[in-house]
Parts: sequence; C-alpha cells; structure tokens
Amino acid sequence: MKYRINPRNGDRLSVLGFGCMRFAGDSIVTSFSGRFDTKKVEQLIVSAVEQGINYFDTAYIYTGSEEILGSVLQKHDLRDQVYLATKMPLILCRRAEDLDKYFDKHLEHLQTDRIDYYLLHMLGDMKTWNTLCDWGIKEWAAEKKRAGQIRNFGFSFHGAQEEFLALLDAYDWDFCQIQYNYSDENYQAGVTGLKAAAVKGMPVMIMEPLLGGKLAKNLPKAAVERFKEADPTLSPAAWGFRWLYDQPEVTVVLSGMNEPEQLEDNVRIADSAAVRMLTETDQAVIRDVRDIFKASYKVHCTGCHYCMPCPAGVDIPACFTAYNTRYSISKSQGLIQYYVGTLMSDRPGYAGLCRECGKCEQHCPQGLPIRDSLKAVAREFEGPLFKGAKAVMPLFVRKKKT
Repeated sequence: MKYRINPRNGDRLSVLGFGCMRFAGDSIVTSFSGRFDTKKVEQLIVSAVEQGINYFDTAYIYTGSEEILGSVLQKHDLRDQVYLATKMPLILCRRAEDLDKYFDKHLEHLQTDRIDYYLLHMLGDMKTWNTLCDWGIKEWAAEKKRAGQIRNFGFSFHGAQEEFLALLDAYDWDFCQIQYNYSDENYQAGVTGLKAAAVKGMPVMIMEPLLGGKLAKNLPKAAVERFKEADPTLSPAAWGFRWLYDQPEVTVVLSGMNEPEQLEDNVRIADSAAVRMLTETDQAVIRDVRDIFKASYKVHCTGCHYCMPCPAGVDIPACFTAYNTRYSISKSQGLIQYYVGTLMSDRPGYAGLCRECGKCEQHCPQGLPIRDSLKAVAREFEGPLFKGAKAVMPLFVRKKKT
C-alpha cells in the first residue's frame, strides 16, 4: 500500500481509504437501512487493514455503519491501527446542544474515545457556517481538540465552487473532503477547489472517485473500447483511480468496497499509485472517455440515497439508474432495469408517482433538478407497455413471496 503524508501533522495515510457508506448487505439501500451482511463486512474490514488501508470514513446518517465498524475494530483490536473519520449530521442539527448530542453518539457507536478526522457533513455554504458560528462551533471544536476527542476538524462539501472557496478562508480547517473524479473535474469544488485547499496545506480526501461506480461499470461501450484500445490490461476503474493518484493535491481516495474482489483490485491499483504517473497520451484517453460519457449520461445521480425516502414512494436512484442505462448502454437494458427496479417490490417506486413536493431536492448533494428529471424518466419509460406491466407485476411479486 502506498501512503501520503498529512502535511499538518505527519499522519501517514493510505492513498486508498475505505468508504463505509455502501457496506455489503442484502439491499441496494444498505447505507440508510442498516441491513448488512455482518460476516462479510467484518471480513472486508479486517482484510482491508491487513492489506494496509488505514483510513476509514463513515457518518452518523449511514444507519448502522458506525456501529458495525466500531464493533469490528474492537473485536479484532484494530482501533489503534487505523484513522477513523466520521461526520456530524448537520441536516439533523437544530440547536447548539445537538453538537454534543450527536458527537457523544459517534463515540458510543464507534466504541472509541476519539475521532481522528471529524467532519461537518455536507457543509455547503457560508450561510450554514455562519449559523454554526452563532452556535459556538469554533469554540466547541477547539475544546474537543484540547480534550483529545477530535484530532483533525474539517468538512465534507457538496455545493457551488465559490462557496467552497469562501469556506476555506472562513476558518483554519485541518482537512476537507470533496467529490472529485474525471467526469467532475469542474463540478462543485472541482480542481480549482482541490488546488486551493492544497495551497493552504490541507489534506484533501476524495469521495465518489468513480461516481458511485458508474465510471467503473456503466460506461458507454465506446468509452470502454477507448480504454481497451489504449491499454487492455487496465480496467475502467483503474483508469479512474490512476487519474486521481496522479495529482499531488489528492491525499486519500475513498472507495466503497462490497466484495473481496473489489478490495483486491483497488489495493492492487493503489500499490502502483504515484504522482504524475499518467503520460500526456493517458490524459488524452481520459479526456476522450469523459466526452463520450458526458454525451450519453442524462442525470448526474451518484446513488447516494440522500434524497430518500420519498414521501410518494418514488425510488429516485433506481429511476435515474435505469434512465442513464437507457442512454449509456441500450434502451432495452434501461427498460428492463426500470421495470425490475421500480415494480418488483411490495411498494412500487416508479417516477410517475412523484407529487412534486420538492423534499428530495432539499437534500440532494448534487443539486439536481429531481422533479423535472423524474418527469423525463416517466415520459421515456411509462408508456402503454409499462401500464400493462404495472398491472401484472404485483402478481409475480406475490407469487415470489409465497
């Protein structure tokens, strides 16, 4: 495993970090349901540490994630071998007293007396930061650091670039976490924000390096062929990770790994990580793939599920996954994915159920126009054939259960 040094304190951090939002489980929404395959998760965490990964990133709102991570680290006596990162759930905080309320829960869940890298979750603008300052967040963080309960204080970001740059100047942060990948180079904080943070000597942790797996598994055929033509030994995922490792401003790249094979592959890629590892030819290949990907992708959804649950029952991520598949791979695959993803359950979740309440858009880290996009999904998929399937599908679901 390769490591990069935190310039603020000398911590030796693995270039590959374990993102714990999408732990292995029996549901695509395990990150918010807490339904995990506990044995598999335990094996993955232990194996990750054995292979040199020492940075684990979780959050309070990833239901059950903190608890299972803390339990495994305690059971195998691994706590002192890793750096724990978790996040204050700002979307749940209503008053200053909530800061201690949720922080105490972190320590309880993770079975620890300290958080190595503590983030304000989805801090997106100066308005929110100013409210936190009115609550005494600066003094609160300083006291937690004096007490040794927080070693590094930072924030994760989803918002406009100008807000990110303003936040960087508003406080002496220890580190930050941004969404960044080759398709998002100028999105949200972007490369400008990455470099601005690095100038301040801040470690930068990267989330969504493969856009929720879409840059690994759901690339258009033309993009996959472009990669193969350039180097048949490298997977699309390898290209995505290498693009990030190439940049000296990147400290840790977080990846949610649900299978031993994913862990092995990602560790192997990380073992070759080096600054300026890409040639100009490599960069040109990635630019070509980026252009192909952006031309085919319709909704920039990462599948984070922050928009869920929908009051009307719409399975928003499933709708957008199928819609993007329709344009990036094929219409037939998109249609099958839509039927399976939105009709084959006790509670249908198709786009036409949307009542346009807008609750989803309030929580979307990407700032997507979800309501308008759901209308487009319904127009694409919910024709006469869908209406017939909607009438018949519940019969198959009931039969399957019996």
